[in-house]
Amino acid sequence: MAEAQEITVGVDNRDEDSSYGDDEVRSYTTSLSSSVERYTWENGRRYHSFREGAYNFPNDEGEQDRLDLVHHVTLMLLDDKLHLAPLPTDGRPLRILDVACGTGIWTMDLADKLPNSVVIGNDLSPIQPKWVPPNVHFEVDDIEDQWPPREPFDLIHMRYLLASIKDWPRLLKQAYDQLKPGAYIELQDYNTDAYTEDGSATSENHAFIKFCDVFNAACDKIGRNGSPGKHLKGWAEDAGFVNVQHRCFPIPLGPWARDPKLKQIGGIHLVSMRDALEAVLLGLLTRVEGWSPEEVSVFVAQIKNDMKKKGPHILQELHVVWAQKPEAPTGTAAT
Repeated sequence: MAEAQEITVGVDNRDEDSSYGDDEVRSYTTSLSSSVERYTWENGRRYHSFREGAYNFPNDEGEQDRLDLVHHVTLMLLDDKLHLAPLPTDGRPLRILDVACGTGIWTMDLADKLPNSVVIGNDLSPIQPKWVPPNVHFEVDDIEDQWPPREPFDLIHMRYLLASIKDWPRLLKQAYDQLKPGAYIELQDYNTDAYTEDGSATSENHAFIKFCDVFNAACDKIGRNGSPGKHLKGWAEDAGFVNVQHRCFPIPLGPWARDPKLKQIGGIHLVSMRDALEAVLLGLLTRVEGWSPEEVSVFVAQIKNDMKKKGPHILQELHVVWAQKPEAPTGTAAT
């Protein structure tokens, strides 16, 4: 990613201040509340207890708020669309599965838009709200286990699974098997590698880029890809899906872009990533790399300090892939 390439995100050069102030950063976001349940505590953060250790990020209130903020960024990138995959338009009730649904915000948003359909969300943590639309069902489940037999779905949605999955081909094969013929899967995930298009920062002079390198190296050690976004298209094709579509959305780190929407997205992404640092690194580096909590805290402070700098024009990417299970041959029963 360090090679020179065509610049796609223009820089707003009108702001001459050298760093982002707290008030300026705070202006790009508002808190989003979510329900909480329980669980295992480690170094002051709360983690899931079902299949304990399978997921290295916390599930406490701070992390839930951050995930809802990431949902908001994704909606902005997708022009307020919850999905890019097409759905049937004949008015019949649909069955939709939201895999690893987190706080359930996407699940409930889609259920509100499709009141005659059933939307199921599953996750390792039962952190979803108690009061939900009547067409929503939440389940506690490990998506890396064998999926139970059930009536097939019209759409399976998966996102934000970075650093979580050991066997992506198996996961996509199970999703393929539980889709109706002609139905779609949609995958949304990050390429967490940070880069610049203008050479304004490297891992040697900016701690955020170093953070991404450290994060991905630790994920590789446990066999859970930290940057799955760039692989989604190939994995979908290998699983047997057809009509595979792919879009890559660059995300600025900070409100430095010339484009007004990207400027706002960049400001919110800066807040989200700043809030993510401890959540992302604490469990991963203490469990996998043997760091002490104090060493993680020092590293987090270095990253936050460098994130205040306005000169670097750092980008990350969200990749969205949607793909279709082949239609059943004429005269063949749908399975």
